[in-house]
Amino acid sequence: MGLESLIIFLIIGGVAGWLAGLLVKGFGFGIIGNILVGIVGAIIAGYVLPMVGFAFGGGIIASILNATIGAVLLLLLIKLIKRA
Repeated sequence: MGLESLIIFLIIGGVAGWLAGLLVKGFGFGIIGNILVGIVGAIIAGYVLPMVGFAFGGGIIASILNATIGAVLLLLLIKLIKRA
């Protein structure tokens, strides 16, 4: 992985984590937390979304949407576990 790919990877993770934090109330993690939530969300969405037949095209916007959906799922799961 080149330096440019790593920077884009971190930017997409950060934006996705930030968007997910805005969509799911009560979550704010700072820049490092947003990047981690976005990256884990992208992994989750990469596994779950194709299983339900939902896929985006290629590109940065599609990657951000994909990672945001996964990050929202992750934050909702964390919220559900905290309630129990």
